[in-house]
Amino acid sequence: MAAKGQPVLLGLRDAAMVEPCRGGGQPPRWATNKLGGRADALPSVLPSHPRCGACGAALAHVVQVYCPLGASPFHRLANVFACAGSGCWGRPQSWKVLRSQSLEARGQEARGCGSEQKEECNLSAKDWCAEADDWGGCNGEESSTCALQMLGLNAGMSSSASREAQCVSQLRELRLSEAADVSGSLNTDLLLREETAMATSAPVFQSFYISVVDEADYAGFLDTDHANKLLKEYQQREGVDLENLMSESFAGEDSNEKYEKSEVSEDHAFHKFMKRISVCPEQILRYSWGGQPLFITCPPANFDNSIPACSNCGSNRIFEFQLMPALVSMLRGDADLSVEFGTVIVYTCEQSCWPTNHQTPLEEFIFVQEDPDQKLFK
Repeated sequence: MAAKGQPVLLGLRDAAMVEPCRGGGQPPRWATNKLGGRADALPSVLPSHPRCGACGAALAHVVQVYCPLGASPFHRLANVFACAGSGCWGRPQSWKVLRSQSLEARGQEARGCGSEQKEECNLSAKDWCAEADDWGGCNGEESSTCALQMLGLNAGMSSSASREAQCVSQLRELRLSEAADVSGSLNTDLLLREETAMATSAPVFQSFYISVVDEADYAGFLDTDHANKLLKEYQQREGVDLENLMSESFAGEDSNEKYEKSEVSEDHAFHKFMKRISVCPEQILRYSWGGQPLFITCPPANFDNSIPACSNCGSNRIFEFQLMPALVSMLRGDADLSVEFGTVIVYTCEQSCWPTNHQTPLEEFIFVQEDPDQKLFK
């Protein structure tokens, strides 16, 4: 289903986000790759504020990934949401990933920021510019120009209140039908009030830019000491001798096995996971459109066959990106606001379909694996 050997890009937390530049243009908010904050909406796509499928609470925004495909004319955005209620951690219905696309505003060049905050404002776009094709490119294809240089820009809103006003304004412009009947107006007003209430009730994590590196650049810097240290800590707590277990299992010493094969497999998967991420322990996101995910524990048998087809066009879904354990400690909010997980894996439509004149994000498939020992990443 997914091709092996696809390039892998790693997302790293960068500087805390600042308000839009004063006295100059800037890339639109929806072209920002970020963790936390509020989800931004593409042009002609309505803001979305999903609720938890388990407890009904408004979901917190976790990450936003601007990921246009190299050969596509669409802007493309993926937003991941999670329930901050501790009773919902690890429950698949408590996570949502929404994909949006838009054809608007392409063909215009980006305008620069004011000199006072030029560096901060460019963190969301400039550092991604050279790698924009890699985040979404298929089979190594490159677009003719950097995606960020094709964005049309609008003046940024200067405060959170202004951003809420912008959200409300977009909703007011919604026209579900040309018919100006009373019932249609009432439905639109109800939708407006509901969306506005959801926007203000959802918990919010502190927002940071996400910068990108190529995993291949770390190939010669494998930190085996760090990986082995974490593995030994895990083995000591769990009373596991991984090497002996593996040798006994493969030698067929069934009568002397200390653990079931399934437990050996779990330890093997965890060891593989830790070894792979040890080249860059601070990674919070792995992106490889059409590549292979990195599981922290063994997935269910025949997992690939259980991934549902696209609910819109019926095409297969493929791996696009996953959230990593280091992100857990970086999700900062008020008081006890937090979300815990091992890894969160996102699968999206391989055709990246988008219905003509569609105005609401499409929900994709998300697979959540709990951390076998959260203490490893604290």
